[in-house]
Amino acid sequence: MLYTTFDSPIGQLLAAGDGGALEVLSMQGGRTKTAIGPDWQEDPDPFVDVIEQLAAYFAGERREFDLPLAAAGSPFQQQVWRELRQIPYGETISYGELARRVGPPATPRNVGWANGRNPIAVIVPCHRVIGADGSLTGYGGGLDRKRLLLELEGGVLSLA
Repeated sequence: MLYTTFDSPIGQLLAAGDGGALEVLSMQGGRTKTAIGPDWQEDPDPFVDVIEQLAAYFAGERREFDLPLAAAGSPFQQQVWRELRQIPYGETISYGELARRVGPPATPRNVGWANGRNPIAVIVPCHRVIGADGSLTGYGGGLDRKRLLLELEGGVLSLA
């Protein structure tokens, strides 16, 4: 696995992958930070596009990412993560709405579980999922980072 770390407005980020696709984007200051494996090799070159697109996102100049992703997860997790990528920039949905979009047998609890195991922060926008009452809940990077990302996007609650 190749990796690099870099600074961002939400703290240090770790990007990792096979050199062709991004497998991990982790907030190293959050409670779910990714540990660098003993056989990983530091190489920033494969992550130039990741860093540039994130810089444009944080500058308010990019709303969507165009990067090859290869997150490892169960079929259910993959389905939840695909649905997360369908939440438009600047919008939020509840865990219940996410479960409805995923479909049976999804429940707010199990989509929350899958959401919390999203290995590609920001780009797979798990920060756009909030409590049914509009509260900021359950974010591995910490609620301050979730608030910052939603404020950056101008996110508002939209329970479709």
